[in-house]
Amino acid sequence: MAKTPRLMPTNPRLFRARVLRTERATPSMHRVTVTGDDLHEFGYLGFDHWFRLFMPLPHQDAFRLPELDGAKWWPPFLAIPEDVRPHCANYSVAAFRPGTETSPAELDIDFVVHTDVDGTPEGRAALWACAAQPGDELAFLDQGCIFDCPDDATEVLVVAEETGLPGVVGIAASLPRDAVGRIIIEVPAAADMRELDAPDGVSVTWLVRQDPHATPGAAALEELRRHTPSDDRGYAFVVGESTLATEGRRHLHRSGLPKSRITFSGFWKQERTRVHA
Repeated sequence: MAKTPRLMPTNPRLFRARVLRTERATPSMHRVTVTGDDLHEFGYLGFDHWFRLFMPLPHQDAFRLPELDGAKWWPPFLAIPEDVRPHCANYSVAAFRPGTETSPAELDIDFVVHTDVDGTPEGRAALWACAAQPGDELAFLDQGCIFDCPDDATEVLVVAEETGLPGVVGIAASLPRDAVGRIIIEVPAAADMRELDAPDGVSVTWLVRQDPHATPGAAALEELRRHTPSDDRGYAFVVGESTLATEGRRHLHRSGLPKSRITFSGFWKQERTRVHA
């Protein structure tokens, strides 16, 4: 990650929630909609607002999670015995509806679903999401935003593959309507593409991965390498598979963009055997 973001909460809050409904939003995305008694108090910031998601383990008959102390959550989390410690993974808000007097607040979480050769979902988070039922419990720790565009940025560049898509959707909708720049997003299938609420001055390039065995983000990186920043006062946000994030940052810096104006984060790394959160 390029820098410590300004928009991370000083005292992150833990929210307990339960599943309302689930659906396969696109061929590669499974959406879980959750609610909670105090979810209306969630201070949604838009952009790539993210959180640490805690899910019960498959063998657990009840969700066990002690209260976590804000920014010092990691030591008490590790203190939970491993056989009952929930799975933890990082996700961005796909959508948030604060609720009304007659309807509860709702938060959407989109899980990327990769499958093995038999079509079975892989990864603990995706397995949990695909099997989730209304009433299932979970929790999430608010972490704020990573996207941190300077006020004087002349243009905005956003690059990601499918694991960064929920954040890209939020960023596009949250950008000032007079923003200019470009979004490059790679997805596994054409049916994964969606309409982005981007400003008129921000172009959107969708890339559909042609080779199912290719490293996610490789096509986005190739497209990014053909892009040259217009000056040294822009801002870039490059996230997803580790190679896309690190090599994308390297290209942008060599092209004249200062490191302080590049936010990059490798959510995961492609291995010989695909491993996901």
